[in-house]
Amino acid sequence: MKRKILIVEDNIGLSQMQKDWFEQAGYDAITAMNEPIARSLIRKNNFDLILSDVRLPEGDGISLLKWLKKEKLDIPFIITTEYVSVPDVVRTIRLGAKDYLPKPVHREHLLELAEDVFRPLAVKRERKKELFRRTSPQMLQVEKYAGLVAPSDMSVLILGANGTGKESVAQGIHEESDRAGMPFVAVNCGILPRELAASMLFGHEKGAFTGADTAKPGFFDMAKGGTLFLDEIGTMSFEIQSMLLRVLENNTYMPIGGNKERIADVRIVAATNEDMKQAIKEGRFREDLYHRLSEFEILQPSLAECPEDILPLAEFFREHFSKELKRDTTGFSDAGIRQLLAYPWPGNVRELQNRVKRAVLLAEGPLLEFPDLEANKQPCGETAVSLPAISPLKDEEAEKETIIKALKACDGHREQAARLLKINPSTLYRKMNKYGLK
Repeated sequence: MKRKILIVEDNIGLSQMQKDWFEQAGYDAITAMNEPIARSLIRKNNFDLILSDVRLPEGDGISLLKWLKKEKLDIPFIITTEYVSVPDVVRTIRLGAKDYLPKPVHREHLLELAEDVFRPLAVKRERKKELFRRTSPQMLQVEKYAGLVAPSDMSVLILGANGTGKESVAQGIHEESDRAGMPFVAVNCGILPRELAASMLFGHEKGAFTGADTAKPGFFDMAKGGTLFLDEIGTMSFEIQSMLLRVLENNTYMPIGGNKERIADVRIVAATNEDMKQAIKEGRFREDLYHRLSEFEILQPSLAECPEDILPLAEFFREHFSKELKRDTTGFSDAGIRQLLAYPWPGNVRELQNRVKRAVLLAEGPLLEFPDLEANKQPCGETAVSLPAISPLKDEEAEKETIIKALKACDGHREQAARLLKINPSTLYRKMNKYGLK
């Protein structure tokens, strides 16, 4: 079922544009021009997110947020404003708003915020999740290291940029370990509410604090016997860092408000996109905790460093989303392949997945294209993907070298390589036989 979003905005052109952005990303969006209409819609629908301007012709975003709180409606709320007022922003955050967006609102920032809102604090997996095996040299090295450390109970720290697939590496380590039959619990430390982080991690007893009407287990309890994956560990507060360090040192923890220690029967795998040495130097991360977490360190490469993985991953996502969205697609057009290979992928595997999902949803034919993928526009501070030069087929020596480069770029997929070379697949197959490239 699609996530439902309410946009409360009196600028009709802006609200329609935001509605289009959300719907293109696979959400269901409804608009309202003022607070009374918004309240009426909220009473009739189950919204997963509300995006509201502060200033409205009737009512305002802050009073709408107050009404939600009074009605005990726990709907994630993002405030937008053209005139950034610090007191207003502080007020909305204290009232429970997830975040605020200054105008003009940018598409990528808005969708990224929505994705963060809908990303659960923790996911418990007891069934094996389908993982795609990447075959670029860099990823084979990561796979080798993960396989070596998996049978031990060493703590592992995975370093790498956002969207590179660090959780997949962590899950691979879990599934190759002796804990494979037990839970794998992935926790997004980046969105743990600071004031609730301790009770969420370690659980709490009844009456431990106001609102603790019953005892509740924490993530350490959920992962008992298995693996606890702590993503975005670099965002963890200093207080929680100290508590986690004690757990790693003593192998025990105590629920908030409790008086009896529990054994921490979990294997810790952590991940971050932070420069940990810099974070330690600036006093944002404890050096002793870093050394406890990084008994074994794995560096996850960016997608730009693994161009051989781009087309196979894109094909994997195309097949997956074609089934999920019930769309009849068969592959990528010549232009689509070139766009995929030329783009620098600053958002890494996550961005590739989102782009392919959107392309599947919008596809008007069996072959996917990426008209909104600005392959030649390199984002500031990003390094373009290094691609093999694909030359026209000329003399035999150059022809053989060109075919080898095309096959490598397409990870051995002959049909994709043939499209890249602009020749018939049967012609490519015949030439591969000729040069002994089978």
